[in-house]
Amino acid sequence: MVAQGNGPAGHGGRAQALGNASATLAGEVWAAANNPAGLGTITKPTAGLYFENRYLIPSLNVAAVAVALPLGPVEPLAAGQPPRASHGVLGLEAQRFGGVLYNELRVGAAYGYRLGVINIGGRLDALQVSFQDLGSRRVLVASLGGQAEILPQRLTLGVHLYNLAQARLADYQDERVPTVLRAGLAYRAGQQVLLLAEAEKDVERDAGVKAGLEYLPTAAVAVRLGYASLSQQATGGVGLRAGDFQLDYAAGWHSALGLSQYFSLGWQWRKAEAQHPG
Repeated sequence: MVAQGNGPAGHGGRAQALGNASATLAGEVWAAANNPAGLGTITKPTAGLYFENRYLIPSLNVAAVAVALPLGPVEPLAAGQPPRASHGVLGLEAQRFGGVLYNELRVGAAYGYRLGVINIGGRLDALQVSFQDLGSRRVLVASLGGQAEILPQRLTLGVHLYNLAQARLADYQDERVPTVLRAGLAYRAGQQVLLLAEAEKDVERDAGVKAGLEYLPTAAVAVRLGYASLSQQATGGVGLRAGDFQLDYAAGWHSALGLSQYFSLGWQWRKAEAQHPG
């Protein structure tokens, strides 16, 4: 049996439009799923809803809710550095994949913290896999992530290891949750253009590559393109920001399987930021 998406599922319309090249993405609630290190740059409480449908098949639907909560007062790191939550950021996410015959339920707690130009993070999931008439199996899955600004505000490296303990679902045929390592680079070519490239390797499968392009014609609008070699899927989408709300939509096309669609909505509380003493 292969777990959802052959490992860690990419969440959020933005990530999906970028081919799920998401190891470097930060500052949004879906970092809780994509790379918990990215939570470290969030400074305001944020919530999100996510839905996806693969190939127009209802039994392949995914639904998720997430929240990110900065801990402690928000303070600037240093001159020229963005602010951070002094005690890090807690992320919580619940997701469901599948239908009646087979489904996966996952509840996870994530934490991200910013140290200068480095973000670190981790997540622990309680995963339940259920088969109709065959019962359910439950396991804990731990993940770690990191992000580093190689060139501040220009070039970022992101790394994410999912299921670092190689959790076992069943003794029969040594059935395990996939262990997946992802590493990527994000290059910001000016204020309007972001380029992403990422490699992904399941320890039991071939490696794959992902690529994404994000263009911001205005501060409130984003246009995105992506491609993922493992799923052989080309993607595209748009993002719209209106006040405290962020709406992202993506569509993917597979030459044999057809259309997939992804939708997410984010809401950020306007919480006053505390000033750093001195």
